[in-house]
Amino acid sequence: MQTKLGDKTLLSVVFTLLAFGLVMIASAGVIYSETRFADAYYFFKHQLFFGVLPGIVVLYVFAKIDYHFWKKVAVPMFFASVVFLILVFVPGVGSKVYGASRWLQLGPFSFQPSEMAKLSMIIYLAAWLESRGTQRIKDIFEGLLPFLGIMGLIAFLIMKQPDTGTLGVIVLTSFAIFFVSGARLQHLFSMGLMGAMALWILVKVEPYRFNRILAFLDPGADPQGIGYQINQALLAVGSGGFLGVGLGHSRQKFNYLPEPVGDSIFAVIGEELGLIGGVVLVLLFVTFAIRGIKIAKNSPDMFGRLVATGITMWVILQAFINISANIALVPLTGIPLPFISYGGTSLVFLMAAVGILLNISQHANLDG
Repeated sequence: MQTKLGDKTLLSVVFTLLAFGLVMIASAGVIYSETRFADAYYFFKHQLFFGVLPGIVVLYVFAKIDYHFWKKVAVPMFFASVVFLILVFVPGVGSKVYGASRWLQLGPFSFQPSEMAKLSMIIYLAAWLESRGTQRIKDIFEGLLPFLGIMGLIAFLIMKQPDTGTLGVIVLTSFAIFFVSGARLQHLFSMGLMGAMALWILVKVEPYRFNRILAFLDPGADPQGIGYQINQALLAVGSGGFLGVGLGHSRQKFNYLPEPVGDSIFAVIGEELGLIGGVVLVLLFVTFAIRGIKIAKNSPDMFGRLVATGITMWVILQAFINISANIALVPLTGIPLPFISYGGTSLVFLMAAVGILLNISQHANLDG
């Protein structure tokens, strides 16, 4: 069923996730907010006024813009993202947080260019691959190598920050777009091998990445050191059991669990709402995936299909990685849970992406 903004089910899922996220930030962040800012609801208010409300406005505006417009601005958007990713390393413009150069400081506002890069990369690749045509995409010199060059540029800048989790999301999303565009399976297989080798090198050259692998393989080996965060997350999720300890009654948020409103918020959800709450959240993301795939499948042209695929994969991959990291199915990566975790930049760009996806749904035949 369609609304004036597009697919009704998709819109309902997104607003449910937003409301759920605000509730959980208010609960998970109450002690953290009090400790850092002497205001128990600092994170809640900041997320509401600098994330959710601007995000809703952005979603509405982007849902009203014909998605073909983004094809026209794909190149300047992509190069603006590259410039912003470079500027994070410029003293006085970029700012370092926890040893990583991921933010631009624009007066009183901070901005994370890698979030813009996720969306601009999807739009640029969709426009570029559509312009190539299926036969040229299958060619190693006109398809595979230029694709690797585009992806390599963004990958290099993000790894310099460093931000392995964001890199993983961008690479896997780009891989999905390339696959849907009609790339050869041999080329995709070759990229998979190269990606595995690159990941192995990245892990070997940086001790903190290797430590995360060790903590993933044996969380109990160093519970007060490299295994601290995953052990606290597992303790939170395990304490929740089937029904949870009750909303607002988490014990791990009392400064035991690092970043309870950010990367670790799913652990608090598991503790307070139990298996039931975790399953409901996963089902919301599964519904998002089903609607996003249906929109992509029924898009009237290749550009719409590739953009819808990219946006859907971005959201679902990021959700899967975050949730899996909190229950020790994959190593910790430090990426937010879409629509739920605290972070204005991330939320606003996600809402922009959903707005574009909703506009594509307005042109797609979803009733068939």
